[in-house]
Amino acid sequence: MGGVPDAACSAVPFPAVLGLAPVLPVVVLRDAADAVPLARALVAGGLPAIEVTLRTPAALDAIRAVAEEVPDAVVGAGTVLDPAQATAAGAAGARFLVSPGWSPRLLGALRDSGLPFLPGVSTASEVVTLLDEGITAMKFFPAEAAGGTAYLRSLAAPLPQARFCPTGGIGPATAPSYLALPNVGCVGGTWMLPGDALAARDWPRVEHLAREAAALGRGRDPGRAAKRR
Repeated sequence: MGGVPDAACSAVPFPAVLGLAPVLPVVVLRDAADAVPLARALVAGGLPAIEVTLRTPAALDAIRAVAEEVPDAVVGAGTVLDPAQATAAGAAGARFLVSPGWSPRLLGALRDSGLPFLPGVSTASEVVTLLDEGITAMKFFPAEAAGGTAYLRSLAAPLPQARFCPTGGIGPATAPSYLALPNVGCVGGTWMLPGDALAARDWPRVEHLAREAAALGRGRDPGRAAKRR
């Protein structure tokens, strides 16, 4: 899939964002000038939803550039840790927010942003607490260290309303096993963004790897995500 219609890129409930592509690239940018060509490569490869982590000084400028210049990209902010970051990310043009975990204060800020958000969880108790808050879409992090596919599979029967984007330690070899689970909407990862390709600004290689990642979703039930929203 090359791009998504503009209507699909608007601020919609997070399960719809989870269904844009099977893989959510997790991007760490040290130079905001790389943001636009990188985003264009990912979109051309079939990965329109892009999480830019707030781990570098360039992150907000990168989000702003993608939001303004790559209309087919659905750019979000990751590693949101406090209310100030949530506000700044929204002002920069982020269309969704992702946190590695959550606290009541952070959860309030994510709600107040008016944007779709994906709070991080790693235990059943955290999932139940968020379900009590009416939140059904979550980031499962760190996925491999927190129990991987076995843990998520064990949550599917007692907590069928919860849907996850597992992130952390996932690569092309393990992603299909996550994507086969009924409570997984997509997986997050960085393998389509190897350091040497970014350093060389080898955008054709990034596009090729993105296309391979997007193909991991082939064969999934196309109605499954819609049924579970």
